[in-house]
Amino acid sequence: MLAEIFGPDLLIVLIVVVVVLFGGAAIPKLARNLGSAQSEFKKGLSEAKAEEAKKNANQAVDEQPTTPATTQPTQPNTQPNPN
Repeated sequence: MLAEIFGPDLLIVLIVVVVVLFGGAAIPKLARNLGSAQSEFKKGLSEAKAEEAKKNANQAVDEQPTTPATTQPTQPNTQPNPN
């Protein structure tokens, strides 16, 4: 049913209507603006992914168990007892 609605005839009519409404000179400008908006969206998306990955990496470092500080073994007292 959807294929009947969005057939090639409707696509041609839609293109003609867009050309009549916006004019032939405005269509390249609209396409350029749409392309720049798409690239800005992708850039923002990749920045958000990088920020999320950095945040997750920082959380992983914070969640690592800390090892207790090891103490040096004490050496036996080798000095003679004055008693």
